Amino acid sequence: MSVLRPLDKLPCLNTATILLVGTEDALLQQLADSMLKEDCASELKVHLAKCLPLPSSVNRPRIDLIVFVVNLHSKYSLQNTEESLRHVDASFFLGKACFLATGAPLDPFLFDDTFLSVVRAIRCSSLLPIPVEGFRATMAQRLVRVLQICAGHVPGVSALNLLSLLRSSEGPSLEDL
Repeated sequence: MSVLRPLDKLPCLNTATILLVGTEDALLQQLADSMLKEDCASELKVHLAKCLPLPSSVNRPRIDLIVFVVNLHSKYSLQNTEESLRHVDASFFLGKACFLATGAPLDPFLFDDTFLSVVRAIRCSSLLPIPVEGFRATMAQRLVRVLQICAGHVPGVSALNLLSLLRSSEGPSLEDL
């Protein structure tokens, strides 16, 4: 079993690489296109994958940030994410991995217990809030900024430091959604 480790490749000078993992190709491509349109001081590389493990390739660059894109309407998407997590080293979860949930019901009365348990699990371990559909550009900006930090291109801020800042910040509770 191939496990993806954050420091198994040497970093490229002035390059930040993100891996978007999800089952919806169109959504991943749209998010990648939005990210590439953002201003970034370093060269931005976006890789897309339906699932992990990645093919063993010598030419693959070091991955600075992994984003698991989960569609909450698709049981297959949740299962795919769960299976892909087995192929990620635990040290990635020290600020270099996050979850992006899509397909959240807009009406809070449509939340059921299964949905709330998935949202709690994702929210407890993610860097990004669960977005409302239609905020692709905002999410792209935020992902680019987090990627720059994870790649080490923002002086004085590390991925682990960012993680602790985001976890301590006040956010809306699930009941307020």
